[in-house]
Amino acid sequence: MELRQLEHFLAVVRHGSFTAAAREVHIVQSALSASVRKLEASLGAPLFERTTRRVLLTEAGRALLPMAHRITADLDAARGEVAAVAGLSTGRVAVGTIQTLTEVDLPAELGTFRRRYPGVRIHVRDGMVPELTRAILDGELDLAYLAADAALPGELVSFAQWEQRMALLCHPGHRLAHRRRVRLAECDGEPFVSFTGSGLERLVDRGFVEAGVRYRQVCEATHIPLLVELVAAGLGLGVVPEPIAERSGLPHAQLTQPALARTIHLAGRLREQVNPAARALLQQLTATPR
Repeated sequence: MELRQLEHFLAVVRHGSFTAAAREVHIVQSALSASVRKLEASLGAPLFERTTRRVLLTEAGRALLPMAHRITADLDAARGEVAAVAGLSTGRVAVGTIQTLTEVDLPAELGTFRRRYPGVRIHVRDGMVPELTRAILDGELDLAYLAADAALPGELVSFAQWEQRMALLCHPGHRLAHRRRVRLAECDGEPFVSFTGSGLERLVDRGFVEAGVRYRQVCEATHIPLLVELVAAGLGLGVVPEPIAERSGLPHAQLTQPALARTIHLAGRLREQVNPAARALLQQLTATPR
């Protein structure tokens, strides 16, 4: 097994196509196909199911995937250590974020980092907390902003924390639109637009259950801007972080009795970052005044 074969394998996984993968790694498709076949021969099992429409992973391919990510991540770290000697003139850092991050202006932070280290390539990925957590543990991400209403999994390290409070978002004309504070009990039976599949949805659902209040979900959204638009259209109320409510231009109120809140963590896999680019980014993200 050779490292370049693993890199070719991961390129095919990313694109689901030998043609697109070959373009990414700058070799002809026949050479990439031959490289993957050699890897399959050395492992003694096919890694892909090749169809006329898409390339799919076999069980053997799925088993190899996490290890391939770790090996290539370790190589990136090794390359990064060498680059550190030259003052981070090259390298790569990967950071993840949730859609509802409001405590940090991540684009501005990355812009500052880019100006300091123009040779470092930056990969940014958003997703749900379980997906981002797996990506950190598998070595795909160096750092990620995660939301939790309990302690992080023991395999992760938290470098910084912020409290994120929730607000009730209303459409104009709703009976609660003029209120500054709203007790959770006052929302009993009201229609809600939920941020489906997210930690925020679970936080809200649990808060309503514990308060003995009915949480009636009538519409689901998978993106926060869409959720705000659906609330504005009158489909229902929404629960979002206070800064998002403030920026929405819609009527909003503090939730009380109980207040709904969670902790945002800047997390990673190791206390000491092996990748110099990640180490430099972490130092910047934790040094910025809050």
